[in-house]
Parts: sequence; C-alpha cells; structure tokens
Amino acid sequence: MGPITREAVYFPAGDYKLFGWLHCPADHSSDTGLVICKPFGYEAICGHRTLRAFAEAAATAGFPTLRFDYLGTGDSADIEAAADQIEAWCGDIVAAVEEVRRRTGVRRVCLLGFRLGALLATLVARSAGSVHSLILVAPVISGRRYMGEMRTTHLAAQLSANARAPAGGSARNRATASDGSIEVSGHSVSAATISKLMGIDLAALGAPPVSQVLIIDRSDLPAARTWAESLSNAEVSTQYLALPGFVEMMMTAPQFARIPQEMIAVTCGWLRRSAPLQAPASPGRADSNGDRKAAVFPAAVLSLPGSESDAGLSERPVQFGVEASLSGVVTEPRPGENRGRAVILVNAGGDYHICVGRLYVSLARCWARSGYIVLRMDLAGLGDSDTRPGRPDNDIFPPEAVDDILAGISLLQHRYRVADITVAGLCSGAYHALQAAIRGLPLERILLVNPENFFPLRATLKDVQPSEAVTARSVYGERVRSFRYWKKVLMGQVDVSRIITAYTLRWRLSLTAMLRDILRHLHIHLPNDLGWELERIAARGVQTAMVFARGEPGIELLRIEGGSALRRLGQSLRVHIIDGADHMFSHAESRAILVKTLSEELFTASACKGRADQDQVAVAEPLSEVVIPRSDTVSPTSRGVGR
Repeated sequence: MGPITREAVYFPAGDYKLFGWLHCPADHSSDTGLVICKPFGYEAICGHRTLRAFAEAAATAGFPTLRFDYLGTGDSADIEAAADQIEAWCGDIVAAVEEVRRRTGVRRVCLLGFRLGALLATLVARSAGSVHSLILVAPVISGRRYMGEMRTTHLAAQLSANARAPAGGSARNRATASDGSIEVSGHSVSAATISKLMGIDLAALGAPPVSQVLIIDRSDLPAARTWAESLSNAEVSTQYLALPGFVEMMMTAPQFARIPQEMIAVTCGWLRRSAPLQAPASPGRADSNGDRKAAVFPAAVLSLPGSESDAGLSERPVQFGVEASLSGVVTEPRPGENRGRAVILVNAGGDYHICVGRLYVSLARCWARSGYIVLRMDLAGLGDSDTRPGRPDNDIFPPEAVDDILAGISLLQHRYRVADITVAGLCSGAYHALQAAIRGLPLERILLVNPENFFPLRATLKDVQPSEAVTARSVYGERVRSFRYWKKVLMGQVDVSRIITAYTLRWRLSLTAMLRDILRHLHIHLPNDLGWELERIAARGVQTAMVFARGEPGIELLRIEGGSALRRLGQSLRVHIIDGADHMFSHAESRAILVKTLSEELFTASACKGRADQDQVAVAEPLSEVVIPRSDTVSPTSRGVGR
C-alpha cells in the first residue's frame, strides 16, 4: 500500500488519439500493468466512478493502471458513423496495452474488462498475443444476446419518444435509423457493429491464449459459469466468482451508483497472487541491439482530426481549484479565432463531463468552431474530480458547487484572458448555473436545460421534491383511473403517504407563490423567491435562457415560483420547449435540436452584447409569450426553436 500519482494522457491509436488516465504507484515493484476496458454507453456513464476506484485500488496495490476512452467515446477523438466499432475498439485496446508498457516499463499486461469491455478484452487476448491475463466482470459471452438486450432498450425508448412527439414525430425517428444503426440510451451502434456482434460467441471461439483468467459474474443473473468451466477444461487457470454489486455500480443512475468494494478487494488480491514481483524495466523501447531508448511522450493535447470544420481545434485536460482537485477538459478554437468568450458546462446529475450521448462534447466542439473556449468540468466528488474532505461521492447538489464554478471562472480568466463567460448545464447543472448567477459570479449569461428545482432540495433526493409535487395532479390523476393501480393501493403496494405529501406540497407551493407575489409588489423580499432573483439577475445585465423538453416539471415550477415577475423580464429571460425529447435529450434528433437552440441563444446574446450581426441570428420568443399561455409553447418546427 502506498501513494499513487494520476496523469491525464493522450496516446495514439492509428491515425487518431485516445484519452486516458494513468494511475501509477510512486514506487511499483510489479512487472504487470493493468488496462481497464470500459463497458458501452450508459453503463460506462453509470460506472465511471467505479472504474476510477478500481484503477486507484490497483495502483495502490502496486500495479500501474491505464483507464481510457475508446474512439468515439468519452474525451477521445470522434469515430466515423459507419465504422465497425468492435474492430476499432479492439485496436484501441492494443494501443492502450502498448502505451502502458511504453510509459511504465512493465513487461506483462492484464486486461480488466466490464460487460462489452470484457468481450473486447477477450477478443484482443485471442488475436494480439500481448496480453498475459484477463479479469472479466459480468462478461458479454454472446454478441447476439447482447444485441437483443440493446434492441429491447432501444425499442422501449422509441415507444416513449413517440408518445412524447407530435404527429409525424415517429416517422422522423424511424428515418434516423435508415442506415441500419440504432441508438441505445443516447449512444449509437453502427450497422457494421451490429453485424459483427451478431457473429460473436466467446463460447464457440475456444480459450484465449492467456495464463490466467478471473471471471466475476453477476450474483443476480449469472451467465458466465458454463463458459468459465469450458476455460478450465481447456487448461486455462480460471477462477470463477459470482459477487453482488453489479446492478448498483453499472445499472443504477450515477448519482445513486455504489462502488462494489468486495469486487475491488477480490480483484486486487487476485492480481497480487498472480503477478510476478520482479521490478519493471525502465520506460522506453528496445532497439535491435537490445538497448532501451528513452520514451518520448506527446503533450496532453488532442488536435481534433476529421472534417475541415474541426481542423485546428484542440482539447486539453486541466486540473484546477484548491490543490488542483478539480478536473475538466478545455476545448480551444483555432489559433487566431479566439473571441475572448468562454462557456463552462457543469455536470448533468451524476454524469461525468461528457453527458449522455456525449452532449457536452458536441456542444464544446460546436462552440469552439465559432471561437469560444469551452470548459467541461466535474464538480468535486463527481467524474474525475476529487471528493472534498468530509463530503460524499456523487453528491449532485453540494453547497460548495458555486465555489467550484468560481474556480473554473478563475482558470478561464487567468489562463485564457476571457471576460465574457457563460455557465450552462442540464438538470442539476442548470440549478448550479442559476445559483452561480444568484451569487453574483462574474457572468454574462446562463443557459439552463431542464432544471427540476431552482433552490436547495428538501432533505434528500429520495424525499418528495417540488418537481414531483407539481406533476402530482397529472401523474396520479391518470393512475387513479386504472383498476390495476387501485389493486396495488388495496394490497399496500403503493406509498399513499407519499401521494398525500406531494399534493400537500403542491398546495403549499401555490399558496406561497401567491404570498410572494403580494409581498414582491410591496418590495418585501422573502428567501428563495425565484421571481425576485431572476429580476435581480436581469438588472445586473445577465441574460438567462431556459430550454425544456415538453412535459418537464420545471416548466410548471417556473410558472409557480416565478409568478408575475416573469412577465416583467421580457427578453432578459427566454424559454424554449422542445417536443419529443426526454429529460436527458438521449435521442439524436432532439439532441441536435437542443444543440442548435442553445447555440442560437449563445450567439444571439453575444451578438447583441457586441451590437453586431443582430439581424442574422434567430431570437427566441420572450417568456411572457412562450410559457405563461399554455397554448403558445413552441415545438421543434415553431418560431424560436428549430428553424
């Protein structure tokens, strides 16, 4: 057990670069390194902190560990839409193996794969010949069965999207899959990938040529025991365990995810028993005479390849704040095109700084093309940022979040010399952006997407919140017409006290809003008065734009808590409502509309601030015309949103 270091790195994989974190013991004595092969899509979002915990534990045990993003995922370079992701990602793992050897001097490498990452790790071990051992957590054995799971998830999301979409929306959704690809929880799977997966069955491929394998199966739905037995029969030293904790770490929303300490302990213990204790070689590469040459490592900067529009853009990881405890990625415009303006994107819920469907990555690269510097940052305790002493991991509403945003502002002001700063975020990120403006941080504008609350929450996330209270009438009003629901009530399967609490809170919110309106006219200010705070923000010259998916509780909450002040704000507060979207904008079509809407708001506000190009940019409807009259909300094809 000893201290470790953590370094953000970019490394080559063919013509592209991949992003990763290298966790190293200060003085490691093992000649074995570990490469973590992450799962796919939303499982990777949910399990991000867990994979970091595995990496830190392995490094603490003496094993240098690299966790990284495949091409087209996380902070790595984009991938061609039609590419075979399986083939590309197997190549990425080979590149990661080479990189951990080059940087640390280890001779042996173990692959630690999760779900689809376990399948990829096994394929690489079969073909590359550079892998010594495997640790596979809940491995995907049959690609066909895995595709069945993804199709089911895709179909459920499609049905939900069609229910939210206006007439004709479902036809547009079908058109997005005309190339044979599907989108699963905001992450695309190409037709070539589907075809490749349908033909993969690890059980039929035989044992990989490695010396040892540890398989950690799900205890709730074990699926790898038979395959593990076949490996043992093939004389591969195989240990099989079925342990609890998979669902909690990888199939639970990030803010509720829990790190499986037992799995981590088993993994580290297995590594200690299986890895040789000899010292590693010095980092570098041997030449034809056996002499080692010093390794040359590229700077931690990603020059974005690909289309002409991306040429010249670059990204770099940053660590800032007190003791450099906060992490993020800055996307920079082409040299000479910096407008002196910047945007900070704050975590959406417990997601790390890429967001579902890499929404934040798309926004950052889009805005950098127009000359903006964009910081995608993780608040303390989220993503790749360290946890504050005495505070829990995955706290999405920490009271110190505004201090973290201020640290991001300071970074942009001092390193990039920008004065015009926007803070934006989805869900809890929108809440924190609003709080930053309320606290008077030096901002020009805030962009809020689907905020569900505007002031500190009641107790914990599991308690009844205002967002639940404002939807109580429609949600429970629909359910009471169902015989099945009443049957559950009579059988005690429904928490009636929660329903009563929700209705009570709804009435209290309405009464409080009426009182605030009266006192506001008398110039008496009560705490947590949204209307008063929005007027105060506008008086300082800060522009506010909100974007909601239709049906979001934040719309009604805004009406209630903003009260009559909303009509006085005019163009200082603009609101868009997008049809057919879910809370996280996890569908490509609605996500594209969101990117366009936010971009128009950002560019319009900037243009108006500089009194330039005002007639060239679409302007949203004022709030009084969009939100207050229920019949005048806007859709993707209406004026002010998608044109």
